Amino acid sequence: MLKKSRMSDQPDDDDMPAEIDFSAGVRGLHHIPPSAKVFLPASIEQSVWEYFARRAEQKGVGLSELLTHVLKRNIEITEALK
Repeated sequence: MLKKSRMSDQPDDDDMPAEIDFSAGVRGLHHIPPSAKVFLPASIEQSVWEYFARRAEQKGVGLSELLTHVLKRNIEITEALK
């Protein structure tokens, strides 16, 4: 039968200090403001990518800008239909 060990039974061989000083910490340092552009990888089928790449070129806008517009419009439609 396995004996359960408690944390206090473990040897103190880690390099963690007893206390950590957060006095120089900055709140929200890694916060992403709502207006920020966030780049996330997404996998889409090649035919879909080619379609939107052509449309973006025809409109003279970047692919990301076009896809963002299309997705926002889709959200608006979806929310209106609820």
